[in-house]
Amino acid sequence: MKLVLILFFFTAIGHATVNAQPETYAEKLGFPKGKKVVILHVDDAGMSYESNVGTINAIDKGIASSTSVMMPCGWVPHFFDYLRTHPKVDAGVHLTLTSEWKNYRWFPLVGKDKAPGLCDEQGAFWHTVAQVVEHASADEVEAEIRAQLARYRSFGIQPTHMDSHMGTLFEPKFLPRYVKLAMEEKIPILFPGGHASLIIKANNVPADRQQLIKQVGKQLWDAGLPVLDDLDGSITSHNLPAGATNEALQKFKTQKFIELLNSIKPGLTYLIMHCTDPTPTFDQISSSGQSRKGDMLTMMDPALKAFIDKEGIIVTTWRELMERRSKL
Repeated sequence: MKLVLILFFFTAIGHATVNAQPETYAEKLGFPKGKKVVILHVDDAGMSYESNVGTINAIDKGIASSTSVMMPCGWVPHFFDYLRTHPKVDAGVHLTLTSEWKNYRWFPLVGKDKAPGLCDEQGAFWHTVAQVVEHASADEVEAEIRAQLARYRSFGIQPTHMDSHMGTLFEPKFLPRYVKLAMEEKIPILFPGGHASLIIKANNVPADRQQLIKQVGKQLWDAGLPVLDDLDGSITSHNLPAGATNEALQKFKTQKFIELLNSIKPGLTYLIMHCTDPTPTFDQISSSGQSRKGDMLTMMDPALKAFIDKEGIIVTTWRELMERRSKL
């Protein structure tokens, strides 16, 4: 998730005055007042074999509590083999409308004939969000995200949630279709509809734009869906110490994660990472392998779990959130 894209959404529209929100969505869902409640979420399952292994390690050998699958990608069936034998894993649809890497591409499920605006000259998704906004219509985007949800369900598993690869669906042109799909299908979506403190601070969102966040959050809540208070996707982006060993990489990333947890406000916060066990093949896809490996090692670090336990931070899942919301 690229938070700068969310900033574009938050600053592009909305001019109402901000009203204080006395109760967090975590509290609305029955979590104790003043508690930090987090979803430790792994993006990009299904993108590659290495991403699948990293995600599985983060969940099975670590404390990651959620993931989402990139349905247009080649290693999706491999990850669903894992989900079939681990039915309690929190797994959603990582709705994908861009194909950002140079030498490893994926394509719209609906095909170029039905959605030419989603395709670049190679027939793949565009590399950037800006290109999708420029070329694709909202109808094409809606058709594609519905196709990705349908493919997910074709594996005989229901998604726990939906989120947006690279934040494309936070764009004003596409956001109504994202929200519409969530409400029609009764599937919760990634959207920071509460105090959004990390987003606002990181991106300097003007006060007269912040009310729109709450308006969309209320719309989702009124439709019977759980809503997040905040989100952060900065953990993968830290510059790594040069030539770090696995031990040093884990220590560095764990410290960054502890700093992040210390910075969040009470409420329900979605923390995004990308867990990969990189190989030379993955290095041909992306130069982010070591950083993603650091995310994986952090989730597997007993020191992080000990910190979370000591601080009384609650780790939850989309599955639990939906169960809580359905009882209200």
